[in-house]
Amino acid sequence: MNQATLHQLKVFEAAARHSSFTRAAEELFLTQPTVSMQIKQLTKSVGLPLFEQVGKRLYLTEAGRELFATCRQIFDTIAQFEMKVADLKGLKQGQLRLAVITTAKYFIPRLLGPFCQLYPGIDISLQVTNHERILERMSSNLDDLYIMSQVPENLDVNFEPFLENPLVVFAPISHPLAKERNIPIQRLSNEPFIMREPGSGTRRAVQTLFDEHGITVKVKLELGSNEAIKQAIAGGLGISVLSRHTLMPDTAELCILDVQYFPIKRNWFMVYSSGKQLSIVARAYYEYLLDAAKKIVALNTTTTGDAVEKTHV
Repeated sequence: MNQATLHQLKVFEAAARHSSFTRAAEELFLTQPTVSMQIKQLTKSVGLPLFEQVGKRLYLTEAGRELFATCRQIFDTIAQFEMKVADLKGLKQGQLRLAVITTAKYFIPRLLGPFCQLYPGIDISLQVTNHERILERMSSNLDDLYIMSQVPENLDVNFEPFLENPLVVFAPISHPLAKERNIPIQRLSNEPFIMREPGSGTRRAVQTLFDEHGITVKVKLELGSNEAIKQAIAGGLGISVLSRHTLMPDTAELCILDVQYFPIKRNWFMVYSSGKQLSIVARAYYEYLLDAAKKIVALNTTTTGDAVEKTHV
């Protein structure tokens, strides 16, 4: 390994991550023969095969898997060093790898803008995906921070609640109950309901509340997307329970019903593996998000009355 170069390791890491020499070449702006040559030289330095091809698919050997894990550690250490040097110079530079649950896409990008202006030297990778995929990414240590609406139960993690995530009842703006106040929860039994897919955190929270009060609703549709649900509500197919954050200015066809026992109180959490040391950049974003959330809460507190009134008009 004394003859292995950092460039060879970068080429190998990309090829291993993509399971493809072609995609590695595209990512690194190299030709495929160059990638093949670098891998061949690295394989010679290691003294064991790093890849094996079965059919048309490329797989890591045992030595390849060990080297892939080592590469991750090496590149993380180098990145930490670069960020530490930048921090010592009074700068914030480096990369922030952020993965968020689908519903968080309604507010996290808006909070990233001011952060990028504050630290223009930071590059951000934002992954928006579902709860199951978030857990997979966390297990593979692919990101610095995760924004989730529920803390993983079977993983050892650190977490910090930073913003409320109230679940409310959405209906078409023309719904007969739109102008009523303190609607008994039992009346939801008479409404066609649109539910998130089984396994959804939102669905579990809603079902828990309904079970507590002996409510059975008529599920007309099950959809795995908040946007699809909002379109179905606007189309008059039923009502649903979604995060208050999904009600954007462009959703004028929807309203929030004033239903007894709603909103269901939940929180957004910043989560990361308990054994992980946050980078300087990740720690900067962590602290920024806590501060930004406090400002959002203060703003919502002063405007709640007006906002609720507008919702029912």
